[in-house]
Amino acid sequence: MWTEKAQAKINLTLDVLHKRPDGYHEVEMVMQTVDLSDHLTFTPSEQGEIVLSCTVPYIPLDNRNLVYQAAQLVKETFGIKEGIRIHIDKRIPVAAGLAGGSSDAAATLRGLNRVWGLGQSLDQLAELGAKIGSDVPFCIYGGTAIARGRGEMISHLPKVAPTWVVLVKPPIAVSTGDVYGRLNVAEIDKHPHTEAMVEALATGDVRQIAAHLGNVLENVTFSMYPEVERLKSQLLKFGAVGALMSGSGPTVFALADKEHRATRIYNALRGFSREVYLCRFY
Repeated sequence: MWTEKAQAKINLTLDVLHKRPDGYHEVEMVMQTVDLSDHLTFTPSEQGEIVLSCTVPYIPLDNRNLVYQAAQLVKETFGIKEGIRIHIDKRIPVAAGLAGGSSDAAATLRGLNRVWGLGQSLDQLAELGAKIGSDVPFCIYGGTAIARGRGEMISHLPKVAPTWVVLVKPPIAVSTGDVYGRLNVAEIDKHPHTEAMVEALATGDVRQIAAHLGNVLENVTFSMYPEVERLKSQLLKFGAVGALMSGSGPTVFALADKEHRATRIYNALRGFSREVYLCRFY
């Protein structure tokens, strides 16, 4: 038996440059993992089946699940006949813009690499992960990085000081495909400055990091779900140094420069949402 953590991620910046001929959007994002995580347990089985279980009842346990897809890909790629039982202790909110599914898939690739002794490097696992989803390569590594292409081209950045983060997810689910489908790249009036964010991260100054937060998908999601914009405003009202929607939403996060300020924001938000999380950069 082996256990892997699957960390949630947030987007400190998310820029969309253009739509590609293959239908995907060309993106440039500064990504950061936080210490909110799912826990996946792997138990080999003599039977050849992939069997999933989960602490959350509404998660599919068949090939609709990225964990199942990752395990199937590993078995097919390396000719593994042995089966595997994978239990998902789900703590990252679902359909939240936090890459929970992608991170679970990445943890599956890392976990099966260990359980089945495949000897693959993280770079090789990331290449494999790109076949499952655009966020999976970043989730293989975690930490801080720039993601380009459709998200699979990763440039690592130095480790950042453990900044305090408050995550809050409103009780709605947002389709990433719907958000990108409604995005008109020509109408984006302000693009995030990736290099300025990289420089801010190097200083470790939360206020400088907050000054360069940016996500071009915010206006699209806000137009579809005004409550997400209201939630961001509340975070700032409660004392966040900066706030931003993560990914395509609906989760919004706040940055705080002190633990006691983060705790105060966390406690204030618990009156507005059931899904509030206090965490740090990881």
